[in-house]
Amino acid sequence: MKGPAADAPPDPGEPRTADFEPLALRRVFGAFPTGVTALAALRDGAPVGMAASTFVPVSLDPPLVSVCAALTSTTWPRLRTADRLGVSVLSAGQESASRRLSSAGADRFAGLGWRSTPSGAVLLDGAAAWFECSPVRELPAGDHVIALLRLHAMSAAPDPRPLVFHAGGYRALAP
Repeated sequence: MKGPAADAPPDPGEPRTADFEPLALRRVFGAFPTGVTALAALRDGAPVGMAASTFVPVSLDPPLVSVCAALTSTTWPRLRTADRLGVSVLSAGQESASRRLSSAGADRFAGLGWRSTPSGAVLLDGAAAWFECSPVRELPAGDHVIALLRLHAMSAAPDPRPLVFHAGGYRALAP
């Protein structure tokens, strides 16, 4: 075989100085499938929430997870000061909930079933899993903030089938 294949990825050790265009980054980042979560809490007696596909389990001891929020988010500043946040791992079939929680200006909870915990975390009905968390720390990360959340309670559906975001669209895992 002579030389690298035309479709082979570049050598990771090869220095790169290219400026990355946002659309190209989104396309390549989109090759990595992620789950979709809803972050929500009661604020002034009403549910406030947003969708996030950057949920990551971080630590077993202490139990920590992380989520990322854009610096331009107008929802995260309202959620970050809540005593408790609900993180709902959306199920296959909850695409409309994800779209609703990603929309600007609309009543994001219209038509969504939800419940709140005594401490004010909001959990979506029908989710694959639920976590009740409290914000612990934030770390700046470019145009986002990484938020570390400590777990206080959790539960999962008996046969969880999560919603997956991949290549710019929603997918479900095959059984």
